[in-house]
Amino acid sequence: MESTFSSPAEAALQLEAGAAGLRTPLGDLDRVYELERVVGFVRDLGCQRVALQFPDQLLGDAGAVAARLEEATGSKVFILGDTAYGSCCVDVLGAEQAGAQALVHFGPACLSPPARPLPIAFVLGQRSVALELCAKAFEAQNPDPTAPVVLLSEPACAHALEALATLLRPRYLDLLVSSPALPLPVGSLNPDPEPLERFGRRFPLAPGRCLEEYGAFYVGGSEAISDPDLDPDLSRLLLGWAPGRPFSSCCPDTGRTQDEGARAWRLRARRHYLVERARDARVVGLLAGTLGVARHREALAHLRNLTQAAGKRSYVLALGRPTPAKLANFPEVDVFVLLACPLGALATQPSGSFFRPVLAPCELEAACNPAWPPPGLAPHLTHYADLLPGSPFHVPLPPPDSELWDTPDVSLITGDLRPPPAWKPSTDPGCSALTPRPQLELAESSPAASFLSSRSWQGLQPCLGQTPVTAAVTGRRGIAIAYEDEGSS
Repeated sequence: MESTFSSPAEAALQLEAGAAGLRTPLGDLDRVYELERVVGFVRDLGCQRVALQFPDQLLGDAGAVAARLEEATGSKVFILGDTAYGSCCVDVLGAEQAGAQALVHFGPACLSPPARPLPIAFVLGQRSVALELCAKAFEAQNPDPTAPVVLLSEPACAHALEALATLLRPRYLDLLVSSPALPLPVGSLNPDPEPLERFGRRFPLAPGRCLEEYGAFYVGGSEAISDPDLDPDLSRLLLGWAPGRPFSSCCPDTGRTQDEGARAWRLRARRHYLVERARDARVVGLLAGTLGVARHREALAHLRNLTQAAGKRSYVLALGRPTPAKLANFPEVDVFVLLACPLGALATQPSGSFFRPVLAPCELEAACNPAWPPPGLAPHLTHYADLLPGSPFHVPLPPPDSELWDTPDVSLITGDLRPPPAWKPSTDPGCSALTPRPQLELAESSPAASFLSSRSWQGLQPCLGQTPVTAAVTGRRGIAIAYEDEGSS
C-alpha cells in the first residue's frame, strides 16, 4: 500500500540536491561566461564586493568562475546559493544581504526591472546556431519576400540574430530584428527614439509601424524537450503575439521548423478557461511570487482591489515557489493568482498536478474588471506592470454607478447565472463607516471561517492552565509517513 499511494519512507531521507549540470572545461570558461566583459563591468564600477547568481544547472561552474573573477578584479566575490523564487529574476535581496555593490546574473533571465537600484550585468550565454539551416528554414516558412517578419530567439541565441538577418536581408525587404532588453550602462544616454520594449525584448520599429503587423520567426528550443508547452519564454510570446499573425519556431541545431499556431490556440483556450474559473471563484489566494521585481507591492494592492470590487474574498500568501503540496494546505481557496515575473507566472507545474488552478494576474483582471475588452480583442499581458496605472494597457475599474456591474453573466463551466457583486467599490477609499440597516439581518460569514469551523481538527489549542505539568519524555523518532514505533501496516 505504501509503495502504491506514496513514496517509501527511506526515499525522503535519501533525497539529494538537484544536479548541478555538466561542468564546463576550464579552457572554455572565459568564452562561455564572457568573463572579459564581466571583469570590465566590475572594474568600471570599482566594486569591492560582487554577487554572482547562477541557475541550478550552472552551479557546477560557480566556484571556478568566482575564482577567476576574484583573481582578475581583486574584488570579493559571493555566490548566491539559492533564490527564494525563480532563478530568472535578479535576487537583489540576497545581494544586499551579502553587502554586494553589484550583481552578475548568469543564464536565462526575464529581464524584469529590479525592485531596488543595483548595478547588474547579464550573461545570457551563447548557444551555437546553424545559420545556414535556419536561413533555409526561414525561407521555407516565409515564401513572400514582402511580408513583415520579426526575428525572435531564446536568450542564449540572441547573439546570432543579426548574422541570420544579414543572410536574409538581400531577399526580404521588411525584416525586423529583436534584441534582449538589457539595462543600459550607467550614465549612458537613452536612444532617440526609444525602441518598443515588450516580452523582455526591444523592437526597433520604424515610425508609424506597430508590432501587430508582423509575423514571428523564433529561433530556440530543442527537439529533446518532451513538452514544449512548458517553455515559459515561448509561451509568453505565443500568448501575447497578435492572434492573426503567423508564428513559427526553428531549432537552432537542426533547422527543423514548426508552425506554432495550434499551440498558441491551445494556450489561449486554456487561459479563457482559467478566466471562467476565476469568475466562478468566491475565495482567491494571491501568491506573492516575487519580492525583487519592481512595483510588486503596487500590483498586489491592485489585485486586492480587483477582487474586492468583484465581491470576492482574497488572502495574500507568501509561500516561496508554489508547489502542489503547499497549495493543497488551503482547500478553502477556489483559485490562486501567482504574482511573479512573466516567466515565473508561466513556469508553474502542469495544471493537473495542482488541487486548484493557478492563474496569472491578467486572467484575474479579465475576470473581475467588467470594463476589460472581451476575448479576442483584449491582449494577453504577461507582466503585471502592464495592468497598473501609467501603462498603455491599463483599464480602470468603472465607476460604482456604471451599468457594467449589473450586466448579466452566465458561467460557461456550470451554466448557472452569476449574480452581480453584492456591493460596489466605494468612492472614498479612506471611508470605513458602517451603513445602518433598518432591521437586523444575518450577515454572511467568511467562507474561510465557515470551512475552518467544519473541520474536525482546527489546529493546536493552547489550553493555558488546563494541562498538568509533566516531565520531559522522549518523543517519536522518524518521519511522519512512518514513525519507528508504528510498525508496518
